[in-house]
Amino acid sequence: MVYLNFTDLSEEAQNRLLENSKKDVERKFGDAIRKYVQENHTNFETMIEEEAIRNLYSYKFIFNV
Repeated sequence: MVYLNFTDLSEEAQNRLLENSKKDVERKFGDAIRKYVQENHTNFETMIEEEAIRNLYSYKFIFNV
């Protein structure tokens, strides 16, 4: 679960969440993504960012008001 202060939805907070998601995706699926990138000649960073955005939807957010 991700705990957020409802008043802190700034760009910095959103970027922090995205960076955490990127690390999470790379830890979980990094080898599979590297293999896909190599086979399909795509950009690793682009794939990680796209998967990180998708990964954000799987988080459970709790907002403190």
